[in-house]
Amino acid sequence: MGRKHWLIFFIIFVAGIAACNKNDIAPSISFQKPTNFPEPVYRFASNTITKERFELGKKLFYDPILSANSTISCGSCHIQTSAFTHHGHIVSHGIFDRMGTRNSPPIMNLAWSTSFMWDGGIVDLDLQAIAPITNHVEMDETMENVLNKLRYSSQYPALFRKAYGSEEITTSNFLKALSQFMLLCVSNNSRYDSITRGDAGKSFTAEEQEGYNIFKQKCNACHTEPLFTDYSFHNNGLSISSVNDEGHYLITQNEADKYTFKVPSLRNLAYTAPYMHDGRLLTLDGVLNHYTDQVQQTPNLDPAFQQNTKPGLALTADEKIKLVTFLNTLNDKSFLLDKRFAE
Repeated sequence: MGRKHWLIFFIIFVAGIAACNKNDIAPSISFQKPTNFPEPVYRFASNTITKERFELGKKLFYDPILSANSTISCGSCHIQTSAFTHHGHIVSHGIFDRMGTRNSPPIMNLAWSTSFMWDGGIVDLDLQAIAPITNHVEMDETMENVLNKLRYSSQYPALFRKAYGSEEITTSNFLKALSQFMLLCVSNNSRYDSITRGDAGKSFTAEEQEGYNIFKQKCNACHTEPLFTDYSFHNNGLSISSVNDEGHYLITQNEADKYTFKVPSLRNLAYTAPYMHDGRLLTLDGVLNHYTDQVQQTPNLDPAFQQNTKPGLALTADEKIKLVTFLNTLNDKSFLLDKRFAE
């Protein structure tokens, strides 16, 4: 082969490597249903996913301009390395370091969620962002002010034109862009997922399998696979706190819903501490100790915790260890490192 041909071959080779590296750095932006997940409930037909809208939503998610004094963004309380929860705080802190009453829930797999917030007060993801933006403790802003700040910014009119074909910044497009970012935050690459998908060479260890069997006996009724929540509301016997948070009852005003809260997913528990709606339990051991020894006979206690001589679940120390071993197979580190979602 002559020198000229070698040069052509080298250029093609280098171009091929560059193309591969570009794909590694900038993966495609689209919603892909995991093969082991059910059909999502979100109405994608009304909010078509595009790269430009996702990128607009991501910029909005991390922009503190959404708060009254431009210090708090969505990403302030939903941190990727903590599976989009608020690491280091029992309850979330908002504008002027005001303290809320609840722990930030993780942002993951929201396309399958039928309601949002610990109390289920919002049933449409496209409306969810209004709550933290207008909450006095969180961002303390108004939607009108937010939209006006975006309209007069140097960047956003062009970004909305790129995403929606017009520089007009509407409430609907603003909220749907945020939804696009959150919808693509799909966590489905845990060890559990690789095993249940049947990936070659993947299987539970003996202790993980025993923990899995315990999980299916004791926990699966509410933490239903593969999302590890059934999105329902339950009273799990927590003692009533000083703030007297009545949970789902605040939305329904139904006495049967007093002190019931949304069942959280058990995915990524290694990264989402502290636990419970108010962050009162700092470790998984603390959570299991609650269910075996500390469940209170509160009004509306879920029947699942009233099947023994005392309220709670019957678990031996050995079963607790094996259960935690299984729960650790639900951690998805790749979700925390996905560059698409990084600030």
